[in-house]
Amino acid sequence: MKYLFTVFTCMISSIIISQVAYSGAGDIKFGVGANIQSDATGIAATLDYGLGENISIGVKGLYLLGVENYSSAGQVIVVDENGLPTFTTYEDPEFTDRFDLRARFSAHLSNVLNVSEAFDVYPGLDLGLKNFGAHIGSRYFFTDGIGVFAEFNLPVARYKNEDDIEIEQTFRKELNNQFNFTIGASFSI
Repeated sequence: MKYLFTVFTCMISSIIISQVAYSGAGDIKFGVGANIQSDATGIAATLDYGLGENISIGVKGLYLLGVENYSSAGQVIVVDENGLPTFTTYEDPEFTDRFDLRARFSAHLSNVLNVSEAFDVYPGLDLGLKNFGAHIGSRYFFTDGIGVFAEFNLPVARYKNEDDIEIEQTFRKELNNQFNFTIGASFSI
């Protein structure tokens, strides 16, 4: 019984000691999870590569699946060229409306804040297909390779195409271009 207890204690302590949420240069983290925003849900995947003790770069891909509320937003009153009110129904979002790809830069603050090595807080900036934005996230690793993460994303400056009147008149311009929350699993590679 003592032998079993000793082996179990050594295994638990090695797991606890080896949990590292961010280890600096060369650290690679992959995350996959759910993206949640107003009237839409989808999937998100992240890949971050550590450049230094507190700096990483990466990419984030998003695809929105549940956007029925946009197509069923119903009819909206629009004034036509004669000044008469008419009803316009929004079109269903296309692939380009649902998809976003972002390059990202993050500053990892776990050692600055002097918290557990298993926990990491990382604010950063995003440059995507839809906007320029900011994020703040956190990771917690249960073992050396598996953990959970949560991120808040906020657009700072949205891209606008003056020629694209159709998107300007629909809710589709808001897809992947608003405050969103991502939660999921994180893995060390």
